Amino acid sequence: MAKTFGQLVSEAKENIPLVTPEEAQKMIEDNPNTLIVDVRDAWNIRETGIIAGAIPISVGMLAVRADQVLPESYRDQRLQDRTRPIITACNVGAIASFGAKTLKDMGFTDVYILDGGTKAWKDEGLPIKEFDEK
Repeated sequence: MAKTFGQLVSEAKENIPLVTPEEAQKMIEDNPNTLIVDVRDAWNIRETGIIAGAIPISVGMLAVRADQVLPESYRDQRLQDRTRPIITACNVGAIASFGAKTLKDMGFTDVYILDGGTKAWKDEGLPIKEFDEK
C-alpha cells in the first residue's frame, strides 16, 4: 500500500526522541560534543538561516557523509563517532525525522529530532545565523 508523506514522517519518528529547543540548548551546554545537523537543502537554509553552531548536511547526502566505508573524501569526520549525541533539524521537523532515522539505521545510538525545527528555535529567541556556504 502506498504511504503518504505524513505516514513516512510518523514512521521515521518511531523510537527517536523529540527535543524542544530548550532541551537541545541544555544538551549542548551539558555536553559540548552534541552536534546539530541541519538536513535541509542549501536553498532552504539560505531562506531562513541556520542554528548557530549547526552543520548543514542535506538529508540526501547524510548517509554518504556518515558512512564509515566510503573513501574519506566523501565522509564528514564529525559524523564518524556513532555514540556522539546528534540532533537533526530542518525548518519545522518533518525532514529532520528522515535524517534521524537514517542515522539510527546506520547505528548511531544517541539521536534526537529538534521538535519544531529552526522555526521553533528562532521563536524561542535562540541564535540563528545567516547561512554561509563556505
